[in-house]
Amino acid sequence: MDSIIEAALARLNSQLPLKARQDSLPRAMKSLHQHILQHLASQGRPPDADEVTSVPSLQDYSAGLHRLAADDLVVLDSTGNRIMGAYPLTIESTPHRVTLHGHTLHAMCALDAVSVAPMFATEVLIESVCHASKTPVVIHMRDSRLLKVQPGAEVMIGIRWQMPSTVAAHSMCLQMVFLKDRQTADTWQDGDSDNVSLFTLPAAVAFGKAFFLPLLT
Repeated sequence: MDSIIEAALARLNSQLPLKARQDSLPRAMKSLHQHILQHLASQGRPPDADEVTSVPSLQDYSAGLHRLAADDLVVLDSTGNRIMGAYPLTIESTPHRVTLHGHTLHAMCALDAVSVAPMFATEVLIESVCHASKTPVVIHMRDSRLLKVQPGAEVMIGIRWQMPSTVAAHSMCLQMVFLKDRQTADTWQDGDSDNVSLFTLPAAVAFGKAFFLPLLT
C-alpha cells in the first residue's frame, strides 16, 4: 500500500476507529452490525427488528442496537429507535446519492461514496457535486474500477481532518468532499497540508476500501 494512503488510513482509524470498535463487540452485536451493513447494500434500507431474527445468539435487539449507536457504528433517528445508516451508507439525505442493486440511498461523505463498490464487490452509480463549485460529479464504478467519471478524470476527494464533535456522520463527514479538479482542490486546501489532504480518485478508492472492507470480515 502507498505510504500516503497508509498514513491517511492510520489517521482516520485514530479519529473514527470503526474496525477497532466492531472488534470490541460481543459476537452477536458484531453479527448485527454486519447484518445491517449487508441489508443496507442489498435492500436499500436498514433492517427492522423482525429482519434481524436470524442473527446468531442476539437476545436483545434494542440493547444491541443502542450499543452500536453508542460506539457510532450506526446512526439512529431522533427517537433512538430507528436505524438511519451504518458507515458508509445512510437513508438520510446527503450530497452523495448512491445507487446499487436497483436501490438509491446516500453515502455519509465522498470517501464513503467511492468505498461502497469495492466494499460490497458490486456496481455503483454515484451522483454528487463538487463541494466548492457545485458542479455535478457522476462516477460509475464496478468493484474498485472507475468506469466513468464526470466532469473528468481530475475529480479529487478532499478531507479536512477533524475529530467528530457528535456522531461522525453529522460532523467530520461534512468535510470529506468531492472537488472537480486539481486547481479547485488546491484552492480548497488553501495551503493547509497539515489539516487538509487531497486524494485522486484511484487513491481514494484504495483508501476507502482498506478502511471499510474489514468491517465485513
